[in-house]
Amino acid sequence: MSKRIKILVVVVVAVLLIWSVAWYIISGQVRTQVAALAQADGVTSPRVVCENLNVTGYPFRFDVDCSPARITIEDVSADIAGIRASVLVYRPTHVLASALGPLSVSDAFTGSRNALDWSGLEASLRLDDWRISRLSVSAHDLVWTNPLMGEAPIATATLSELHLLDIPEQHDPDRHLASLAGYARTQNLVYPALTLTDTNSEIQLELTGLPDDVRIWNDPLLLRTMQAVDATLRIVSARATDGASTLTAEGEIQLDPQGQLEGQISINSTGVAERVGPYLQEPIRTLVLGTPAADGSHTNILSFRAGGVFSGLIPIGAVPPLF
Repeated sequence: MSKRIKILVVVVVAVLLIWSVAWYIISGQVRTQVAALAQADGVTSPRVVCENLNVTGYPFRFDVDCSPARITIEDVSADIAGIRASVLVYRPTHVLASALGPLSVSDAFTGSRNALDWSGLEASLRLDDWRISRLSVSAHDLVWTNPLMGEAPIATATLSELHLLDIPEQHDPDRHLASLAGYARTQNLVYPALTLTDTNSEIQLELTGLPDDVRIWNDPLLLRTMQAVDATLRIVSARATDGASTLTAEGEIQLDPQGQLEGQISINSTGVAERVGPYLQEPIRTLVLGTPAADGSHTNILSFRAGGVFSGLIPIGAVPPLF
């Protein structure tokens, strides 16, 4: 073996040893950070407790497995069979995650309990200089039940997904503001309580005036900061239909200086008033959906101002300030 080859072998071995030590040091820090979530107060930040916590994936990944897990926020506790998050060493700003069902949610204050199960749930988050480039969550074969009411499902859906994408042309680097486009849809929703069968829905949103650094999104003054730059939530399109009924909506909402909602949402529907009759009594049903036209369709505009929700000039509800 030539001297040059020996030197190369030594360098390779040294690099492998250095990286192995570095990987185990980093994995230990990751484990410590995740374990520290169990010490959170569950009020200002969620408390996450992992019964079993493992960090694997050597040499090119960090796979964090937490199973089972309990997440607590004030009086609400969520128990989930397992959560996994994975990051590639050479792509640290792209996180892949998955979860094992079922998810059980209980409220100690009200005593309510609900359970959600699925055949597959995956999520992906990609950042660009701490700005969201894309966030996607997709769940298949969802089943929602209430353990207090037996095993019969309350609702099911074959697919539910959510996507948030950066709008690069609206990024304002000088003011550190970003805009996101949102898209969500649900396929084949079955909800017997509302006599919904094979219902499909989708919604497209745009949010402007959002700080472009996700690290400051937990700032308690976030909404106040967004209001100061005229942040706007725009409902570009919302549509739900099961063949017999159709509901569409569009509009935009902002926050006024007092933290109250301000804006309008237009609603158009066919066959919805008859569906919600047992749950939305008159005159509220007409005030929300509007007076029926000759063809049976309903059209209305809901306005938000001064802390109230209005149908025309008639107040029908109140929304507390958001800050």
